[in-house]
Amino acid sequence: MSENGPSGETSPPELHRMVKTRALPGESIAVIANENERAALATRFGIVAIERLEAQVSLEKTGAGIAATGSLEADITQACAVSGEDFPVTIAEELDLLFVEDSVLAAREAGEVNEEGAIEVDLFAEDSEEIGYSGDTFDLGEAVAQSLGLAIDPYAEGPNADKARQEAELVDESTPSGPLASALSEALKKR
Repeated sequence: MSENGPSGETSPPELHRMVKTRALPGESIAVIANENERAALATRFGIVAIERLEAQVSLEKTGAGIAATGSLEADITQACAVSGEDFPVTIAEELDLLFVEDSVLAAREAGEVNEEGAIEVDLFAEDSEEIGYSGDTFDLGEAVAQSLGLAIDPYAEGPNADKARQEAELVDESTPSGPLASALSEALKKR
């Protein structure tokens, strides 16, 4: 989501690709982030760099909204959660998004009923990530950016994580510790 600036105005998303709902393209859409967009997204997600960010997305109107399916691929550099060293990560994710009008989402959340007194139920795709929009356009670029943000593992460990643990003398969580573990260890050494 976009952030508010110092005077309260909303800054535009880092990866901005507006799509009109009335004239959906028949072929898939390529969303490819340029250098400036990748740098801004790396700052947003707190990682070192995004070397590549590409998505191929097909759009289709459904009874519930606009289904967006496809794939996202990215090459990023992030810091190891243990050693702090930078290391490369490749991300490949399937996209399954559903753009739904804000008014439809609000009505569903409010449990609005029709004239027969029944709650209106749309057939929303169960596995799709729902994204609200208003008007006759939605931002496919921001949806791709958010999908990347969710795919980044904030606790990823680089290739030198175990070495950094050993050098810092961190205890392996799978190894028992405490006074009983020490007593047992000493007793086994005497055997």
